[in-house]
Amino acid sequence: MSVVPSRVIGMTTAVTVKAGTPGARPSGDRGAAVRLSADEARRLALRAQGLLGAPDRKAGPRGVLRRLGAVQLDTISVLARSHELVPYARLGAVGRGTVEEAYWSGDAETGAFEYWSHAACILPIEEWPLFAFRRRAMRERGHRWHIMADADRSCAAVRDRLRAEGPLTATDLGGAKNGGEWYDWSETKIAVEWLLDTGEVVCTRRRGWKRVYDLTERAVPDALFHDDLDDAECVRRLVAQAGAAMGVATRADLADYHRLKGEQVDAVIDGTGLVPVEVAGWDKQAWADPAALAEEPRGRHRTTLLSPFDSLIWDRPRTERIFGFTHRLEAYVPKARRVHGYFAMPLLTGGGLAGRVDPAREGRTLVARQVSLEGPRAVEPMARALWEAAGWVGCDSVRVERCDDAKLAAALVSALTALG
Repeated sequence: MSVVPSRVIGMTTAVTVKAGTPGARPSGDRGAAVRLSADEARRLALRAQGLLGAPDRKAGPRGVLRRLGAVQLDTISVLARSHELVPYARLGAVGRGTVEEAYWSGDAETGAFEYWSHAACILPIEEWPLFAFRRRAMRERGHRWHIMADADRSCAAVRDRLRAEGPLTATDLGGAKNGGEWYDWSETKIAVEWLLDTGEVVCTRRRGWKRVYDLTERAVPDALFHDDLDDAECVRRLVAQAGAAMGVATRADLADYHRLKGEQVDAVIDGTGLVPVEVAGWDKQAWADPAALAEEPRGRHRTTLLSPFDSLIWDRPRTERIFGFTHRLEAYVPKARRVHGYFAMPLLTGGGLAGRVDPAREGRTLVARQVSLEGPRAVEPMARALWEAAGWVGCDSVRVERCDDAKLAAALVSALTALG
């Protein structure tokens, strides 16, 4: 692939295709359309996600967060929580304390905050203004829960406590639950979550997995503490960011990254600077980041286990289109109906997805409760990925409990023994 951006005109980047580029052809008024092979698109996606080429260890987990634009949070913790697994996948065995410090340091200039993006996500603090459109929509929709007896009173009480006492958890504020099921929230918890939705309070760190709430005016840097951007500008910038984080993406991909609507993408796509491309085998129009097109996606492929919530694979249709790999999180599937296990983690190796493992820990043993491999070539990479993960979480042995192929199981055990 030999494509370089030639110039920037306003917000639209024109693209020059060098002579001899296979399949290149002009396309209307939007410069030269670029045709990519499926392999080129796959490598662009991997490079954009920080999984092809040398990792930026100096930037560390904070650099990973800024590159991706969003890191999804989830309550499940097997080897580690998902937000820890994401930088691990890109940087290797980075200290878990280092990861947490990068996210929750409380540094107003380089820190992060938690909000609704692809789901509940950690976001770079500089993205605070970009979600003004969603905060406005939350306010216009009205209170999330209509069971609050006195919403105004409850919200005022939360504001007063935070103003007087500083950052607090829901427990500090009086308790998160009424004593019933997990979803039986107290009126105080409902109030503080409503204020989080609408931007009056913000979560910039967690303590023991509990959100720590603070007044936004105190926690967000002055230069970012505004909702000046209109809805269209917020969406335009988020679509551009998603395109850069994915390298190449369809309309549906761009919408899914920050949970936008397709119509919102359509309205702003011409102003994002993303370049229209055609990808062999994709039946939809795609767009690519011009910076990604300008840089040949070469380098060493990372071999690692991926969280099911990793942004490389969180969009299941995109994962199947790029990697030919169908993946489903089965944590909420009844045990008897699971195919690959509770928290099956895909194996990334050689630029592709070559298997899965459902891991667990027993003392200092990493247990591969269920392993699925795409073939003999996946055996050695799976063994390496298991040993690296074991070392990262403080295990010094690996045990395979079940594999869907007896011959591959024996080969995997041999490879683990050789590497151990």
